Amino acid sequence: MRKFSLLLLCALLAACAGPRPLPSSAPAPLPDIAPPPSEPLPQAPIVEPSPAAPATQPQASAPTPRPASAAFIAAAVPPGVRDRQGWIADIAGAFRHLRIPSTAENACALAAVIEQESSWQADPVVPGLPQIVWGKIEERAHRYLVPLAVVKGALMKTSPNGQSYKTRIDNLRTEREMNLLYEDMSREAKKLGLPLDMKNPIRTGGPMQVSVEFAEAHARIWPYPYPVQGSIRHEVFSRRGGVYFGAAILLQYPAPYQDMRYRFADFNAGRYSSRNAAFQAALTRLSGRRLALDGDLLNYQGKAASGSQQAALSLAGRLGMSAAAIQRDLAQEKNAAFGQSPLYRQVFALADRQAGRALPREAMPQIDLKSPKISRKLTTEWFAGRVDGRYRRCLARAAGAG
Repeated sequence: MRKFSLLLLCALLAACAGPRPLPSSAPAPLPDIAPPPSEPLPQAPIVEPSPAAPATQPQASAPTPRPASAAFIAAAVPPGVRDRQGWIADIAGAFRHLRIPSTAENACALAAVIEQESSWQADPVVPGLPQIVWGKIEERAHRYLVPLAVVKGALMKTSPNGQSYKTRIDNLRTEREMNLLYEDMSREAKKLGLPLDMKNPIRTGGPMQVSVEFAEAHARIWPYPYPVQGSIRHEVFSRRGGVYFGAAILLQYPAPYQDMRYRFADFNAGRYSSRNAAFQAALTRLSGRRLALDGDLLNYQGKAASGSQQAALSLAGRLGMSAAAIQRDLAQEKNAAFGQSPLYRQVFALADRQAGRALPREAMPQIDLKSPKISRKLTTEWFAGRVDGRYRRCLARAAGAG
């Protein structure tokens, strides 16, 4: 029973994970950036002594933001935030290392997402997390015809931190604690020779609820500038790492939007979802097929062609493109390059001509958010609107600082 319970809990955590709700069909957004220049990162650049300088010349210190930039970042962090100076330093560090300009717009965009996702908590508390987890345990145990009391009894076993697994579940408050619980259980499962071949299901975390998969991929392309405590996964759950990777996913890519709301929508639904939703609207106009404006041009849940894919292929003759060329361009849907592809340009050229005007190149993705922690109907549009309100209030504060 002990072995079964460990497997059961590891499996059920997959259903409880996912702090920031994403559309179930979308893959985790991955970096769409070039590697940084080959010179050392600005945190601790190596300085060769000049002939006239002594060999003991100290390393150059990290560049500091200009006064106006520093003022914008300081203004973006509301008064009364716990360890306010620490937040300011982490935001300034993220911008510096990622080479993101410290403008009022960027500082306020980052601050607005932090406030929405965690209310300025480095490790945000999830209300009712033990009840959510026990509910999933009961649901899974019922499926296997195992009484919940039996499972709870088996989970009285002492875990590596000295508490029983049951006590740790009863006291769960954050995703970081769920992540540590899963890691402890999976290590013990391996010691017992249990066939645990699933990935860690805790997929997002930290003050900006960043995807661990994104952070790990980003660190392979753009070296992480801070000492790693354990792993990149663990860094995501820290304030410094969460802000750093949150700034990267929100701001370190070329978004073709005039309104920051669409960048906020991309943060929730996946990069370029707002651009792709506008493309789906143009496809709908040309093909006459009613498409979901969800920003996903391909099907990530099966082998069948998506509605957007079918619509594009039905227009092959009018577009003057082969099916292979259309498929090739659609495969770039999560990258900046798709916006310059022949398929994108041809679809909008035809749709603009048919409409007699230039159609919008951004649209709000129409996605319902799903998560065990959501008890009412929420959407990506709701998320973007909430963050945008916080963003505009922050800009008002920053106007005085500027």
